[in-house]
Amino acid sequence: MGKTALITHFARDKRMVFYTGVGGTADFELRGLSEETVQLSTPERNLAEHPFRDWRDALRFLFARAEEAPLLLVLDEFPELLVGSPELPGILRAELDRHGGTPPLKILLSGSSMRAMWQMQEYRAPLYGRFDLTLQLHPFRPHEVPEILTGLAPADCALVYGILGGVPLYLTMWRQDESIEANLSGLLLSSETPLYNEGKLILATELGSGQLAGQVLTAIANGRIRFHEIADAVGTDPSRSIERLVELRLIERILPVTENPDKHRRKIYRIKDNFLRFHLGVLGRYRSRIEAGALQTVLPNVVASLDDFMGDAWEDAFRDHLALRAEEIDPETVDIGPWWRGDGQDELDAVALAGRERRPVLVGEAKWAKRVRAPRILERMRAKAAHLVDDPGRLRYAIAAREEVEDAPEGVWTMNADDLFSLRTEDS
Repeated sequence: MGKTALITHFARDKRMVFYTGVGGTADFELRGLSEETVQLSTPERNLAEHPFRDWRDALRFLFARAEEAPLLLVLDEFPELLVGSPELPGILRAELDRHGGTPPLKILLSGSSMRAMWQMQEYRAPLYGRFDLTLQLHPFRPHEVPEILTGLAPADCALVYGILGGVPLYLTMWRQDESIEANLSGLLLSSETPLYNEGKLILATELGSGQLAGQVLTAIANGRIRFHEIADAVGTDPSRSIERLVELRLIERILPVTENPDKHRRKIYRIKDNFLRFHLGVLGRYRSRIEAGALQTVLPNVVASLDDFMGDAWEDAFRDHLALRAEEIDPETVDIGPWWRGDGQDELDAVALAGRERRPVLVGEAKWAKRVRAPRILERMRAKAAHLVDDPGRLRYAIAAREEVEDAPEGVWTMNADDLFSLRTEDS
C-alpha cells in the first residue's frame, strides 16, 4: 500500500529513528535498532560499542533523547518484531504509562498484516486504548490508478485495475510497454512469478492456519456467494470464518442499497479485492497447471476469461465514479450501491439514494463492452426501476461502456473508461 513511502514523506522534516522489523531474534532486532539510532549516541552511551540490551533499555534511552528535543520512533513491520519479542507490546505500555501525559517521544507502529495490527488494539491487549490515531491505508481508487499507469490508455488502466486492484506495489510491477499476455506471463502465470506467490502469501499472512477460512474464500471466489451455498461447499457452519474474513476486509456482505443490513435476512458475500478475486477465481481454476509450468496452455484460457471476469470490477469503478459526482446527482445524495429485488431479480448496477428518506434519484448500468446502444439498455432499466419507484420517469439514468454509449437521449449520463479512469483535479 506504500506505508513506508508515506511514513518517510511524513517524517522527512522530523527528528526520527526508523527501524523495520525482519522477524529475527530479539538480539538481532535490537542490534539493528541500535545501528539506526547511533546518531543519538551520547558521551555516556556509544551505541556502536554498547547496543541496546533489551527493549526496555532501548525505549528508556529513546525517551531520554526525546526530552532533549522531540523525537519520532517508527517501528515499521511491527508484527515482525513480535516474532522474537512477544512481550514488546507490554513493555511499550509500561514505558508509556511510566512517562504519562504527552511525552515528547512519539511512536508510530505500522504493519502489513491487518490481522496482527487489529489484534494489537483489541480489548485486553496490552496496547488497548493507547493509540491516538489508527489509520488503515486503502488501495488506489479507479480514478487514481492513472497516477501510476501513466503510459496506458484509460481502457487498459481499467483492465489492469480489474486484475490487480488498486495496490500501488502491484500496479508499479505492470510493464506498460508490454502486452497483456506478456504481463500475465511475467507476473502471474507460474509459481516463480511475484504476484502469483503474492496471492498465496496474503492468504497465509492473514489467515494463518485458518484452513476453513481459506475454503470459504475459495467457495465465494467460485460463485458460492449465498450463506447456504458456502456452508454446503465447506461442509460445516462457516459463520465464524465469514465474520473473521469480513473483519479482515477480505470479503464483504452485499445487499440492495435500499435495505437495512440489520434487518435484511439474506446473506450474500463476495471477495472484496480485485486481485484476490482474480487469484482465487480465474487463476484458481488452473492452479495445478500453473504450478506444473504449463504456461502455454494456461495463458489462452486466462486471456479468454478476462471479459467475463471484468464485470464486477467495472461495475465497482462505475459506482465509484458516481460517488465522486454525488453532488451532481443530488445535493443530498447519501448512498450509492447495487439494487435487486427478491432473489436477484431485476438487478441494477447502481442506485443513488438522497435525503433522510433515502429516495431513489438515479439508476445506472455498466457494461464491459466496447460499445452499447442506449435505447435498449434504457428500456430494460426503466422496467426494472418500475419495481423500485412508482414513477420511473422522474429518475435520472446513467450508462457506462468501455468506449462508447451510442444513441443516448438527452439527459442520460453516458460514461466510458476515459471518464472512470482519468485523473481528476480539485475542480473537475
